[in-house]
Amino acid sequence: MSLKKIINDKPAVGWLIFALSMAVVFGLGLLASSITERRLEGEYLNAQKRPIAKLEPRNEVWGENYPREFESYYETKDTTFRSKHGGGAMIDMLEEDPRLVILWAGYGFSKDYNQGRGHAYAIDDIQNSLRTGGPLNENEGPMPATCWTCKSPDVPRLMNELGVEEFYKGKWARHGAEIVNPIGCADCHDEKSMDLKITRPALIEAFEAQGKDISKASHQEMRSLVCAQCHVEYYFDKKLPGKEGTPYLKFPWRDGMTVDDMEKYYDEIDFSDWTHKLSRAPMLKTQHPDYELFTEGIHGQRGVSCADCHMPYKSEGGQKFTDHKLQSPLNNVANSCQVCHRESEGSLIKSVYERQDKIIETRNELEKMLVRAHIEAKTAWDNGATEKQMEPILKAIRHAQWRWDFTAASHGGSFHAPVEMGRIVATGMDRVLDARVRLARLLSKLGVGDVAYPNIQTKALAQKYIGMDLKKLEAEKEKFKEELLPKWIEEAQKREATYDEKFYQSK
Repeated sequence: MSLKKIINDKPAVGWLIFALSMAVVFGLGLLASSITERRLEGEYLNAQKRPIAKLEPRNEVWGENYPREFESYYETKDTTFRSKHGGGAMIDMLEEDPRLVILWAGYGFSKDYNQGRGHAYAIDDIQNSLRTGGPLNENEGPMPATCWTCKSPDVPRLMNELGVEEFYKGKWARHGAEIVNPIGCADCHDEKSMDLKITRPALIEAFEAQGKDISKASHQEMRSLVCAQCHVEYYFDKKLPGKEGTPYLKFPWRDGMTVDDMEKYYDEIDFSDWTHKLSRAPMLKTQHPDYELFTEGIHGQRGVSCADCHMPYKSEGGQKFTDHKLQSPLNNVANSCQVCHRESEGSLIKSVYERQDKIIETRNELEKMLVRAHIEAKTAWDNGATEKQMEPILKAIRHAQWRWDFTAASHGGSFHAPVEMGRIVATGMDRVLDARVRLARLLSKLGVGDVAYPNIQTKALAQKYIGMDLKKLEAEKEKFKEELLPKWIEEAQKREATYDEKFYQSK
């Protein structure tokens, strides 16, 4: 039967076909209009873009061209989110867990260790930390200039102006008036193309040490590698040929990126971050091996990038863009986890917490035994132990704490790679038990009965036990804020006022 006969016999069918046709035409018209509107909007935005100078450190300048990304980035100032084991607020971790003071005795982290806030606070938090100390000038102070490396887009600007090695020289206060803009656009993007870009030489050099060329990385790989410029384990090498004495930033990746590979590397070059004040063990301070652990987990192995979960895509006003509010995916489950996983939000969060709980439970046991090992080692020294007797004990303590710190310092490691995290804690437990068995035998040989363990139930008690004068440190920091910091801000404002003038003159 022909369509014409159907329409003649049943007029209603004809009207239905007509209505459907009109609906399709109308829908196509709307689609075409939307595409044209978005194209015109994009052309308008491109036409309005202001030129951005090479290595421009001011996020506000980039924000004039990319307002959505800029506005979402500064949402990292929001500290209200709190998960079961973390969040965005500043938390005094030494107050939460005073055992940390003992583990880091003699190192800066025993003075002050706070849970990190969002990237927008990078400058404020390093300026306020007791670890950066005082009195301060470019030749004095506890921390080297290298400590600025991951804090600001002013860093690649300064490296370009001074040279990389020269940037690393001197003390932290040397660059105080120069580094004022918090982590932002120029750390990860090319100012002309907006392509992702590596701006920290240590990552490039680490790839070269492994015989790799980072310039061949894919776009998806770059969405993790820009994070790996900073979210990694690193150390300051003062023995580089031709650069002796300069705390040159390096990644210990020559032999691989596992906890065992890096431990072997450090042992071979006889490196230690500090000598423990109680046990006298040559210690390693793990930084934050997030990228290394991420690559060991299922997401990293299946090609998921850091940005996929921590900076998912977002739509606003018909525009799709990357949400630059870098945060825990647990605060944005719908746009991160549920893009791939179809479980409910409650089920997904529960799964994360189960992994975290199990790792933290066993890690805490390792932590308790390490504290006792340090105190027992001090007792052995106090009762006449020799260096030869203590050598294997201190090595076991060093290796055990390296593993504890590797799991404690990583952000999200118990979720990124729970199997590897469990293995690392287990091998750390093996080493600390070895140290304590050896100590028990040595203490018995030295005629020591019961070891006197101090009361370290609070941060204040633990710091008093290791001989720290916290009031002095706090007074020095207040003097810095009152006298030196205002001068830095004034100098920075004068310098930044000339940026645009110099840039346009160069054109």
